[in-house]
Amino acid sequence: MASLLTLWQLICAGFAIPEYLVPSPIRVVGAFREDWALLISNSVPTITEAFFGFLIGNAIAISVAIWFVYNKIFEEMYYPVAILIKTIPIVAIAPVLKIILGNGIEPKIAVAALICFFPTLVNAVRGFRAVNPNLMELMHVLSASRTEVFRFVRFYGALPYVFSAFKISVTMCVLGAIVGEWIGANKGIGYILLQSMYDFDTPRLFATILTASLIAIGGFTIVSALEKIVISWDPGESI
Repeated sequence: MASLLTLWQLICAGFAIPEYLVPSPIRVVGAFREDWALLISNSVPTITEAFFGFLIGNAIAISVAIWFVYNKIFEEMYYPVAILIKTIPIVAIAPVLKIILGNGIEPKIAVAALICFFPTLVNAVRGFRAVNPNLMELMHVLSASRTEVFRFVRFYGALPYVFSAFKISVTMCVLGAIVGEWIGANKGIGYILLQSMYDFDTPRLFATILTASLIAIGGFTIVSALEKIVISWDPGESI
């Protein structure tokens, strides 16, 4: 990382690249220090939108995945719909959600939730089915009910897959919240990005991008820490 930043600084200085095109790393850090209060205050709504989008999107995805596992007909009917929704660019869906949900926080949360949904759905379905046959046979011998099989076998077997999806969606939900803010907002990281672009304030634009990256990295770190707490066994031995 240090070598890349040094190379970036040398290129900007050596070729005398105008600041309004590409600012040097030193100038970006300077802009970050100058506008830190603005960036932090506008990070709060983006983090809020991403957080609720993460919770809602993943909760719905896991619920649908459970339904898919226990109802093959339902999966065959609606899995293609999920794939179809995934193929639609999120920037095309965001204006529709704004029209339906209004100009408040709701469309931003909806975009963040939607972008989280598919990765978790795919991984959860695979995880619920990727169980040790010997464990399933044991549960059958013990006359375990569907609920008991899910609770003691499928649930734990799916956790490594689900947390892998969480690591993807926790970064994607930040992107979803920012895209939602692009469509219509007067605060948030997405709003500052657009405002900086229109003002040709490239150093602040880069500083805002850095802030968005730090938010995503923070979310990834939290999910990784939770994974280590929840999954205390070797996933390779449990499935």
